[in-house]
Amino acid sequence: MTATRYRPRTPPPRSPRSSTTRLPMANFRSNPGSPLRHVDWVLVVAVALVTCFGALMVYSVTRGPVPPYETGFVKRVVMFMIIGALLMAAAAVFDYRRLRDYWPFIYGGSVTLLLLVLIPGVGESRSGTQGWFQLGPFQLQPSELAKLGMIIGFAGLASQFRGDLDTPRVLMLLGLCGLPMGLVMLQPDLGTTLVSVAVSFALLLVAGVRPRVLGVLALGAVVVTTLVLTSGVLKEYQVARLTTYVRQDQEVTSERDEETRYNLDQAKLAIGSGGLTGKGLFQGTQTNNSFVPEQRTDFIFTAVGEQLGFVGCAALLTGLGVIVWRVWRTAQLARDDFGMLLCTGVMVMIVIQSFENIGMTIGIMPITGIPLPFMSYGGSALLTMCISIGLVLSVHMRRFS
Repeated sequence: MTATRYRPRTPPPRSPRSSTTRLPMANFRSNPGSPLRHVDWVLVVAVALVTCFGALMVYSVTRGPVPPYETGFVKRVVMFMIIGALLMAAAAVFDYRRLRDYWPFIYGGSVTLLLLVLIPGVGESRSGTQGWFQLGPFQLQPSELAKLGMIIGFAGLASQFRGDLDTPRVLMLLGLCGLPMGLVMLQPDLGTTLVSVAVSFALLLVAGVRPRVLGVLALGAVVVTTLVLTSGVLKEYQVARLTTYVRQDQEVTSERDEETRYNLDQAKLAIGSGGLTGKGLFQGTQTNNSFVPEQRTDFIFTAVGEQLGFVGCAALLTGLGVIVWRVWRTAQLARDDFGMLLCTGVMVMIVIQSFENIGMTIGIMPITGIPLPFMSYGGSALLTMCISIGLVLSVHMRRFS
């Protein structure tokens, strides 16, 4: 993938009077090069619609079957939506090209957070994963922010090489990606690591690494994955999640396998029972009776399938598809390699997370703790996605300047 180059448009000449009285923000409509004239409103609207749809689904899952209905979870989602909108707007107004000078600090900050969360007493453990900071009533998951930090770091370093990637430079890029992935695996958080691996391969390909080198790296990734599965680094339940989907037709051999199989069976039952148009909003029996574990986070897609059926699932996939399309389009229109790599990383992150999350609910992918972008309950994931989209908007807004 190569970035399409555009010549900046020359603004019309200004009279001496206008040059002394014009306000920079007030006259943006008459300046064809002004970033504010080039906001990708299709992307903004698509993100807003999918996020609001996600809040509705979270409410349907957490409200309870009978009055008085629980509203605490959806109120938190709305709060994070407002904060995310502000962060997205701030990232869009910010000139993304300045990140080329500050990427070492952003990347270093994300790695520092990953180191701190591993310290007992500093980081919090949940479900066997040491991956959260407790900030009063809220929790921060640094591995979510680290994905964006890795993308910014890779784009900043690779853009300095200008496509000249010899072996030492490829190793530098691999080390840059491998450090945060290794720290995430120590938590351990396999789902985030898998997403980071996919994003890294895509960025290496777009940056100009030869396909045969990527083939060797893919073989190495398979070997490392095999060693991880057999070395005891992962918890027992994580190994069971990875292997259950390939043994769906076999008998359950352990209590852990039975628990994991139950999660998968309930998810498939919820989606399958929705049919074409679903059982109706707030009418899902699997949802109302809390039969699907972690439904507001990892399995939020099952709520869509049961309540709104195939039609609702298709609408959601269309919304996510529009977001991916607009991010891909912005990558094509970017004026520089940094912007192109930044958008490519964000696009692959959204695609991989969506495919893995939806795939695990229907049994074609292993069960991992990966949220569905803009849909799943979780402040860290939503805020990271909002900042990412804001940076994509910044690239789009400055494609003529």
